[in-house]
Amino acid sequence: MKRKYTEEKGGERIDRAKKIAILLSDYQNLIFSLCYQMTQNYFEAEDLAQETFVAAYEHLDSFDGQHEKAWLCRIAMNKCLDFQRKNRRGAIPQDENVFMELADGENVENKVLAEEVQAELQKACESLKPPYRDIAVAYFCQEKSPEEIATEQNKNIKTVQTQIYRARARLQKIYGKEQMPWDSVSQRNN
Repeated sequence: MKRKYTEEKGGERIDRAKKIAILLSDYQNLIFSLCYQMTQNYFEAEDLAQETFVAAYEHLDSFDGQHEKAWLCRIAMNKCLDFQRKNRRGAIPQDENVFMELADGENVENKVLAEEVQAELQKACESLKPPYRDIAVAYFCQEKSPEEIATEQNKNIKTVQTQIYRARARLQKIYGKEQMPWDSVSQRNN
């Protein structure tokens, strides 16, 4: 959930401690998971997650309040990269890209952002009313083809294609922009 940190709540301005408390409650599990994926060490991941929020607190005044997930993930990634460089100097290449790759070769940052976008998309699809909800979940989240959906739901292919078109239009209204969130992730990965 996005929160504007410059807004007033209940007539009083949100101070720095409250801002960081909001970020901590919303993203502590995400940041810990990211640090753990990078280090594969529970205790180091805890320390790096804590360092991430300390750095966020120190730089909170310069933060514009938008894209807090990406901002915190970037801080965590940098903390993990610094940690790995410091602890493995000379043992492995110092190329930043070496640390940014998971065992299967996927970029950690892109994977985390893609998972967030997928969760956001799933939630938006499930908020649609029938029949668009089922069509949107099947097409956008489960990545089924219109033909597969038509077969599964015993519908005409043209009906399914029309419902996909209308579901997309409703999702665009939810997001309030022309480019859908999953489009930007697929473009980043290319």
